[in-house]
Amino acid sequence: MRLALRIADAQNLADDLRAAMANRTTIDLACGVIMAQNRCSQDEAMALLTKASSHRNQKLRDLAAGVIGRVSDGAVTTHFDP
Repeated sequence: MRLALRIADAQNLADDLRAAMANRTTIDLACGVIMAQNRCSQDEAMALLTKASSHRNQKLRDLAAGVIGRVSDGAVTTHFDP
């Protein structure tokens, strides 16, 4: 029983990490778009994105997906080697 619980915990952790990495890719791409549009540094772009997220009361990943959606016709995909 303990082994089954440990395996389940490990799988949950792996799923959470995979989701975090996918969200981070979207946020990093949105930062790149903001950097290109505003000719600013990555820190400044992240600050703009974070401030907009806070003012709109919207999750950072959702706001970043919206930024990407306005400049791209496809969904953001993240590729990981298993």
